[in-house]
Order: sequence, then C-alpha cells, then structure tokens
Amino acid sequence: MSELISYHLEDGIATLTLSNGKVNAISPDVIAAFNAALDQAVTDRAVVIITGTPGILSGGYDLKVMTAGPKEAVALVTAGSTLARRLLSHPFPVIVACPGHAVAKGAFLLLSADYRIGVDGAFSIGLNEVQIGMTMHHAGIELARDRLSNAAFHRSVINGEMFNPQSAIAAGFLDVVVSAEELQNTALAAARQLKKINMTAHKNTKLKVRKALLETLDNAIIQDQEHLG
Repeated sequence: MSELISYHLEDGIATLTLSNGKVNAISPDVIAAFNAALDQAVTDRAVVIITGTPGILSGGYDLKVMTAGPKEAVALVTAGSTLARRLLSHPFPVIVACPGHAVAKGAFLLLSADYRIGVDGAFSIGLNEVQIGMTMHHAGIELARDRLSNAAFHRSVINGEMFNPQSAIAAGFLDVVVSAEELQNTALAAARQLKKINMTAHKNTKLKVRKALLETLDNAIIQDQEHLG
C-alpha cells in the first residue's frame, strides 16, 4: 500500500502498520496513506488493526510541518481531525494495537478506535500539547472529552499529564494491556471475535452512539480552521 502505511490482508483482517521514522510522525503523506489503506479495507470488508513499530505507535504530528507556517499547520490539524472522525465512523471495527508510546496525535488515534490494546512497560500515553506550548485544538478537546474519564480528561488536556499503560486503562486511552510478545496475537484474537458480529448492525449502532460526537467534531474542525488560521 505505502512505505508509510503497510497493508496486510489475511482472513478478513487488514493490518495497517505505521512506519515513519523514529517517532512515527503523522505527516500529510501519512494521513493520505491512512486514508488509502482505509479505502482498501472498506473494499475488502475487513476488520482493521492499526499498529506501529516496536516501542511506539506515534509521537504525534510532524513538527517540521507544524512549524512551517500557519497554513501548513492548519492543513495538517484539519486532515488529522478528519481522519479521527473517519475512524470513529468507519463501517467495520477498528482495533489499535499500540506497541509502546502514544503521544499527542498518537494518543488521539487510540481515542478514535473501537478497541485499544497496549503493552506493559515504561511507555507514555497521553496528550502533551500544553507541555510543548501548544493550545489544544477544539476537535482534540471534544474527542478527549467524549472518550476519557472526566477526571482524566481535565488532567490530560489541561495539565498535559502523561499516563503509563496501566493507568491509561482507567483514563480511557486503552482497554487492555498485555506483554509486548502477546500484542499481535491478542489483536488478531480480538479481530477474529469482532468478525463474528453483524457488520451492518455494528455500523448503524456505531453511528447512533457517536452521532452527537461526530456532529460536534464537524463543528470543532470548522472552529479550528477559523481559529488556527
């Protein structure tokens, strides 16, 4: 599929592996590759597993793009928020198998999925925007508000608190934590289980459950374009 997002289809399960440098930075090209891979997954009617490279899912947006200028930053944040919205409304189940760190946009990938598996270890998961001098964008705030526990939402978004994999479960970033050696098999087992559900019912129920969130994100994306621009 792409050097940035590899695509492996087997037995109705599409594994999308992000590989973009040391921190798996989310760039415009990565987002384009994600969208192409998701298009293929829809065609294949596949349950989706998103994963990264050993030790990291993603460290967030490509800072070279974010600091290139307002136009570039707005375009990347808009594309990233639109990708999150797409994942939240994807017609087939989406699993994230997080192999380590998930920071900023990496953590938002977790918040955009239906089931999230992390690995035990000295890894950081969370939203560090205020730590690095970035005011959180509206779409990010609304996605975090919906998916995180109330206490963790405030600690994460306002304070920039980072969580280890175990505490990330209670916060709402992850659903389960396993050893690194178990990650792939656990993700495949979850995907096989999700393959058994009725996909039409899954899609329609997902859209009902997330209707308010999706509408809020649509408005937030517009706000971000106006505010950041």
